[in-house]
Amino acid sequence: MAKERLSPENTLKVRRTFQAPRERVFRAWTDPKELALWFAPTAEYTTRVPELDLKVGGKYKVEMHHKGGNINTVGGTYREIKPPEKIVFTWRWEHDAAQAESLVTLEFFDLGPSTEVLLTHVQLPSTEERNKHEQGWAGCLARLGEYVQAN
Repeated sequence: MAKERLSPENTLKVRRTFQAPRERVFRAWTDPKELALWFAPTAEYTTRVPELDLKVGGKYKVEMHHKGGNINTVGGTYREIKPPEKIVFTWRWEHDAAQAESLVTLEFFDLGPSTEVLLTHVQLPSTEERNKHEQGWAGCLARLGEYVQAN
């Protein structure tokens, strides 16, 4: 079963480079006020971060409010935090409690004035869910790039 959960169909890797120092990009992921300013797939959402306890075993919760009224809430637990190099956390959508949690690893590589981020999302329940998350992460990372360059 474990091998199945880590198959290519259930794993997503996204690599992006941001024009900002590593500490800056790391802070955008770990400061709840900053996270709320960019963490959503499109500008049609406003984001609230009611919980972000940045420690191993700490919980987080992010609410993405769509202008049409839908609210998508995701949460989980931090498994590893190594500032400003790495964050590992579980990921589960609140509206689908039956779905098993998946795992996200963010690695931050120092390129001097810029930062490369490798996002690895494993244990997604299906190829369809992996594809949906790929679109969502692409939107979030594009917004992160705009945010760190402007701030």
